[in-house]
Amino acid sequence: MPEQRIPEADATAVRVALWRAMHVQLDAPPHVIEDDVGLKLAAPDDGWRQRPDMNPQATSRFRASIVARARFIDDLVAEQAGHGVGQYVILGAGLDTFAQRRPEIASRLRIFEVDQPGHQAWKRRRLIELGFGIPDWLRLVPVDFEAGSSLWEELAGAGFDASQPAIVASTGVSMYLTRDANLAKLRQIAALASGSTLAMSFMLPLELVEPEVRPAAEWAHKGARAAGTPFLSLFTPEEILALARGAGFKDAQHVSAADLNQRYFAGRTDGLRSSNGEELLVATT
Repeated sequence: MPEQRIPEADATAVRVALWRAMHVQLDAPPHVIEDDVGLKLAAPDDGWRQRPDMNPQATSRFRASIVARARFIDDLVAEQAGHGVGQYVILGAGLDTFAQRRPEIASRLRIFEVDQPGHQAWKRRRLIELGFGIPDWLRLVPVDFEAGSSLWEELAGAGFDASQPAIVASTGVSMYLTRDANLAKLRQIAALASGSTLAMSFMLPLELVEPEVRPAAEWAHKGARAAGTPFLSLFTPEEILALARGAGFKDAQHVSAADLNQRYFAGRTDGLRSSNGEELLVATT
């Protein structure tokens, strides 16, 4: 019999989780988000902070972007839950830890974490090993797109109610999809029940990235190509807004790095602030 492959975490998801942990360990309070759950899940080697991609100075702007993005979506989910929205879908969930960090809000929702089957199997195992478990309101939904699985059929099978509004988060995904695939995804989400909200990150073209972080952004592009997962879609804010409105959303807004800096980093004396390499689209049905 062939040897069974042990599922493992996605390397990008682990990097993001470690950056969130570094924010708490290295950056001065007040912390934009406090997340050590991802670090527990990843359980990196003792020398993880010496990794090149963890260099405190070189990655500070990216670390700030990651924590600001996570906090913004946390706030959005809390706001929408307060308005009675009861479903939260996380596309490409990775090591998302909202369910473990914010149980007072999460337990009032039905949360659907969508990811590839191997990554979901790994996360399920780690949550159980660490004692977090899988509460009834948290649904880990494995979707194998390469095998032709349908996202919405799999979600329906996990208990998603398309007749009720939902919050949908999709971060760190759009750049790996073609423009047509992004448009198809936007159309599907725009067809959800009235009152649904999408928060989606998108990468800016390199020429729009701030000069001081452009070399690191170029390095990320090269690394993605070398890993066989090149960035396929970059959007200007005007392009992503036009795409969302063309897909059928009633309203679409661009949340820039400047917006996040004003909201979460104003008044800091350590210079920590978000870079504009990846920004946010917020759209409502």
